[in-house]
Amino acid sequence: MKAYQFESAQEGLRLSDLPVPETSGDEVLVRVEAAGICHSDAHALKGEGSWLGKSPITLGHEAAGTVAGIGPDVADFKVGDRVGVALIPTDSGDWSHIIGVGRDGSYAQQVLVPARTLVHLPDEVDFPQAAVANDSISTAYHAVVAEAKVAASTTVGIVGLGGLGLNGVRIAALQGATVYGVDIDEKKFADATSLGAHRCYKKLNDIPSEVVLDVVIDFAGVGVTTQDAMMRVKSSGTVVLVGIGVPSFEMSTHALMLRSLVLRGSRGATKDEYQEVLKLIAAGEIVPKLEEVPFTKIPESLERLEHGDVLGRLFTRPNA
Repeated sequence: MKAYQFESAQEGLRLSDLPVPETSGDEVLVRVEAAGICHSDAHALKGEGSWLGKSPITLGHEAAGTVAGIGPDVADFKVGDRVGVALIPTDSGDWSHIIGVGRDGSYAQQVLVPARTLVHLPDEVDFPQAAVANDSISTAYHAVVAEAKVAASTTVGIVGLGGLGLNGVRIAALQGATVYGVDIDEKKFADATSLGAHRCYKKLNDIPSEVVLDVVIDFAGVGVTTQDAMMRVKSSGTVVLVGIGVPSFEMSTHALMLRSLVLRGSRGATKDEYQEVLKLIAAGEIVPKLEEVPFTKIPESLERLEHGDVLGRLFTRPNA
């Protein structure tokens, strides 16, 4: 089978011919019908993938497809089932079950996954929607609902209106919140407004001072955006950091302490949250903005993500 493997930043992605994995125990072999292309893989290609658990590794952690084989201990799935792969991060730091991170991933025609990470797809959800839902939408859902605790009474700033941020806007709007979008690229404002943003601005500080932000969710994570969020959110407010645009930044301990702020990091989502997102997609409440790219163009697509030349979310069909 064809698969894109990564071993070093110097070599980059390598399109390889690999044997089809064999199932054992509770493993399921999935024919990848759609694979989402995520910005975090672009960070890995630059040598910033400290989270990668093996080398070489087939990248790609957003996948949906058809069950092609099952191990002897698998009871809940059968060949032909339509499935999505949940990421399910753990507090223990063991990510060996996560495709594209601790084990070979979805930039391949087939992927081997533990059965516990799979969910059955609703009939109304297609493979590309399910693939991007298991990271970009579910990650946004977790940040908005679980970490920021956004509700109808919340006024929230969403910083970074890329694939994750636009989903964050929509999910916050579905909670009934008043949403302000922030991005340096004004071309993204129309999409954000259509998804429920009340107003959009190029900088947090451009939001009128009379607007009291209860929460700011930073999907950009380029350092200055988090610093600005800590200064613009209300006293005793919450800043949630999702983006990993830079590996580190200087934080004002005075702002954190004297303004009694809550600063939270947010990663991934639970399996239940992924299933809630699938229900929202099935009901038409969330309609992912998608762009299909050829499987042979994954390296160029990651470069586009690195340069910010993408509106919405990219996906590919490895078996097309």
